Amino acid sequence: MHAYRTHSCAELRPDHVGQTVRVSGWVHKKRDHGDLVFIDLRDHYGITQIVTDVSGPAFGVIERLKNESVVTITGVVTARDAEAINPNLPTGAIEIRATEAVIQSHAQELPMPVAGDAEYPEDIRLRYRFLDLRRERLHANIMLRSHVISSLRQRMIGQGFTEFQTPILTASSPEGARDYLVPSRVHPGKFYALPQAPQMFKQLLMVAGFDRYFQIAPCFRDEDARADRSPGEFYQLDFEMSFVTQDDVFAAIEPVLHGVFEEFADWQGKGRTVSALPFARIPYRESMLKYGNDKPDLRNPLLITDVSDHFRGSGFGRFASMVDSGSVVRAIPAPNTAEKSRKFFDDMNSWAQSEGFPGLGYATQKQGVFGGPIANNHGQDGMRAIADALGLGPDDGIFFAAGSAAQAAKLAGLARTRIGQELGLIDESRFEFCWIVDFPMFEYDEDAKKIDFSHNPFSMPQGEMAALESKDPLDILAYQYDIVCNGIELSSGAIRNHRPEIMYKAFEIAGYSQADVDRDFAGMINAFKFGAPPHGGSAPGVDRIVMLLADEPNIREVITFPMNQKAEDLMMGAPNVATAKQLRELNIRTLEVAAPKPAV
Repeated sequence: MHAYRTHSCAELRPDHVGQTVRVSGWVHKKRDHGDLVFIDLRDHYGITQIVTDVSGPAFGVIERLKNESVVTITGVVTARDAEAINPNLPTGAIEIRATEAVIQSHAQELPMPVAGDAEYPEDIRLRYRFLDLRRERLHANIMLRSHVISSLRQRMIGQGFTEFQTPILTASSPEGARDYLVPSRVHPGKFYALPQAPQMFKQLLMVAGFDRYFQIAPCFRDEDARADRSPGEFYQLDFEMSFVTQDDVFAAIEPVLHGVFEEFADWQGKGRTVSALPFARIPYRESMLKYGNDKPDLRNPLLITDVSDHFRGSGFGRFASMVDSGSVVRAIPAPNTAEKSRKFFDDMNSWAQSEGFPGLGYATQKQGVFGGPIANNHGQDGMRAIADALGLGPDDGIFFAAGSAAQAAKLAGLARTRIGQELGLIDESRFEFCWIVDFPMFEYDEDAKKIDFSHNPFSMPQGEMAALESKDPLDILAYQYDIVCNGIELSSGAIRNHRPEIMYKAFEIAGYSQADVDRDFAGMINAFKFGAPPHGGSAPGVDRIVMLLADEPNIREVITFPMNQKAEDLMMGAPNVATAKQLRELNIRTLEVAAPKPAV
């Protein structure tokens, strides 16, 4: 018999009754009934119940066990009594009557229990992540992650992609976030950078003559954490293709994403559906108008409408004067709110103010009669015209966001989401994908008082050189696209600008000289001068894909060893102070930074 196990803790069934077996695992739960002791023994695969009575040869050992101690049990598989069968456990029809117990490792008093679903503070969970990972939900999430990555890899290979690895130690490049720098010992005073993404390398692979590249790529960015972004590092399904149009990129990656989400849509019995192929394509400006952002949650049926013209010269002076001065008014429907109290509408206004906006206007409606200050000033006929424009019924209220186009879009987008949540309109049983396309190539930077790139400086402008030379820069669109699912951006991508003369011109519009481009992007621009194919790609975030499939609100729950909000690894004690010897070898001297003085 094997030293530790003949079976896993999820394997035994009534067919094994009468057999002598050996299992090993952690003590998940222990129930001491005096002369009878039960243990739920857990391993990676599942749980098996162990039982011994006071006269049993293993009783003395089992009785002393603490939760999470590791033990090897030898015993005979027996059938449970009918009333003791646990239908929620795959091994719930049997138990092992122990004949021998060997303690492999004693567990000390636990800082947090493993059994149960109780929530614990983040610092405890991360400091003892090895215990946290033993918990059923988190353990299942990490296994889901492994299965998803395996599925992504096989589907990419099936689509004709080849997996390559790109460097981890590379040069710093301005990609929008801070780099993590690594000092060089053999080149004093110089630093490597960890890659924010394999962007330049994957484009260089296309220049090198490879056709369809992919990689489950680690990326490193020194940026703040949020619910859908882990500080420090993340993984993405990075891919690039040669001789392709935007439609070709979509056709290649849509079946991969659709297939993975369909494969795991019923994870843990959730029974979700996935939007049909091909995914919807929404122009950027349309998305900003209808949804208030460029990552719309299409499970929410509410649409935002511009109603500025309805208030131009109207009786509601505040909105009328704002529209006359160049501001806009956006309306968000609130379906079937006739029976909602005034408090619902006032609470929405208070919420908007808590988000930093002046407020959120509203009009109530019951059986076709409008109420509230806006309706009283704008009149029933004026309100009816707005309601007709929105396609509202007689019991649907309206919320209004007013301000500059950017301010009104942001407030309306946030309000659309909150109204959908408050009214239970968001269908949690669906994965709704869409592409956001036709991003503006340039935008006006109000702080710098200049035109700058709005999204990705390496994208091909629609219309190529002719557009750059003849159009207003703010009217030029780019072959840039984002893939969005349920309001979460999975990735940005683009058809790349592979022609040096177009790249120089695009950067010139944004205020950069040819010398700037040659200095900052030498590797790429030099390569393009030796024959570069038209190419494009994207990089859906693996962590975010798993977060959606696991139905987790925080990306931390699908990462094995995440950092906290301050980018600290509490378990390993990173970042840490380097020793004097290490600093000397790297020719680095550190400065002591004074602690901030407490506020008076």
